[in-house]
Amino acid sequence: MVARGGSLVVRTGQFTGRSPKDKYIVRDAATESTVHWGPVNQPMSPENFARLHSKMLAYLQGREVFVQNCFGGADPGYALSVRIITQYAWHSLFARQLFVRRDPVDTAVHAPEFTLIFAPGFQADPAEDATNSETCIAVDFTRRVVLIAGTSYAGEMKKSIFTILNHLLPDRGVMPMHCSANVGENGGGALFFGLSGTGKTTLSADPRRKLIGDDEHGWSERGVFNFEGGCYAKCIKLSRENEPQIWNAIRFGAVLENVAVDPETRELDFDSAEITENTRAAYPVTFIDNAVIPGVAGHPGNVIFLTADAFGVLPPIAKLTPEQAMYHFLSGYTAKVAGTERGLGSEPEATFSACFGAPFLPRHPNVYAAMLGEKLRRHQVSCWLVNTGWVGGPFGVGQRMKLPYTRAMLNAAISGRLEGVTMQQHPVFRVMAPTDCPDVPAEVLDARGLWPDKAAYDRAVADLARRFVKNFAKFDAVDAEIRAAAPLDR
Repeated sequence: MVARGGSLVVRTGQFTGRSPKDKYIVRDAATESTVHWGPVNQPMSPENFARLHSKMLAYLQGREVFVQNCFGGADPGYALSVRIITQYAWHSLFARQLFVRRDPVDTAVHAPEFTLIFAPGFQADPAEDATNSETCIAVDFTRRVVLIAGTSYAGEMKKSIFTILNHLLPDRGVMPMHCSANVGENGGGALFFGLSGTGKTTLSADPRRKLIGDDEHGWSERGVFNFEGGCYAKCIKLSRENEPQIWNAIRFGAVLENVAVDPETRELDFDSAEITENTRAAYPVTFIDNAVIPGVAGHPGNVIFLTADAFGVLPPIAKLTPEQAMYHFLSGYTAKVAGTERGLGSEPEATFSACFGAPFLPRHPNVYAAMLGEKLRRHQVSCWLVNTGWVGGPFGVGQRMKLPYTRAMLNAAISGRLEGVTMQQHPVFRVMAPTDCPDVPAEVLDARGLWPDKAAYDRAVADLARRFVKNFAKFDAVDAEIRAAAPLDR
């Protein structure tokens, strides 16, 4: 349905989020020693992939399909040419808006390095194809083909291309990152790492700064570049006041997934979660007024780790040492938000996702962490931990941190206005939290002070610290300095 304002509203059917348990990589000579095999990167045999591929092509035989030729990567020196073949027209529009488009003046033949085939109407046969369900997202790095079946959720397309780039680019000296990025008028760039629902898209879309991209980037010897040509913003509770750039981007050409709409008036209801909390808007980055086109910039001066702390104990903002930055990057603590993946309940679920993007990282997290550490040291980057989650108590008791306060804290950090202010070390996590920040009440900066029950806070912070330590035990090949940056486990 075309909504009032011109955006296209679509429904993704049974699945309104990603299906991580149905994602596979073909295990062969090209991937055997480079992929970090396990629950995230599940292996599929070349024979099973070939069978699925053949069956999917047979299913599409005689059907109308839609094709987009595009790229993954805004820097031509590292761009991956891809061909997207879809069963549905709206999926083709999604690909056109999300990936980097070909230059319309360039009439050269598009030679795709990867082909993605998206056929929601085709279903895998678990008994025959050795899949977990009828849904399947499979990548073959030898055939250079991606198959997506049994789901209509368009986000599977963008994350499949992201997974491919995450595997290929480290060999070219490029660090792939699950982050948003923007840059100031003076050229000072900032990266915002975080999983879905932590605020990457919202916080990078700042009217006072230029947007590079909202979700996926590479960091090369030349600087930062966007993997995509569009944005994929969460829409739940979207408002013109808090997120004006995203609000203005929702117009003709934008694709809205599972957003409630009045069938008579065609008015959109962004507050409704009747279908899912994971309502989405896909639109070209050119719909953001102050976007960097193409999405390429220099080296960043600040790196921000965003976490939606469901326990409500982390400081709203804190400065990290380089060792603490590496520790928190490998830990990737946040809370999964309802709707972004199948199987989640209505409450956020505390989780640790290495590099703030483990579901999309084919290689071992240490590979990406080593690249980040080298770049942080070489470019003398300041690192910050920002809690966009709960304060004053855990989820269900406390309140979500107000967006204007988070924006003010980030602006102060990135602009250098937090340099020289009094910092207080957190007694357990040992990060340095400012006691004063422009445009933010002092009491908001005190994580413990916001809790009415101080003893309950102490128990909660001790519990979260233990979770950090337990999770980090799996990283055995880590320098002692990084391991020593762990919170105190009392």
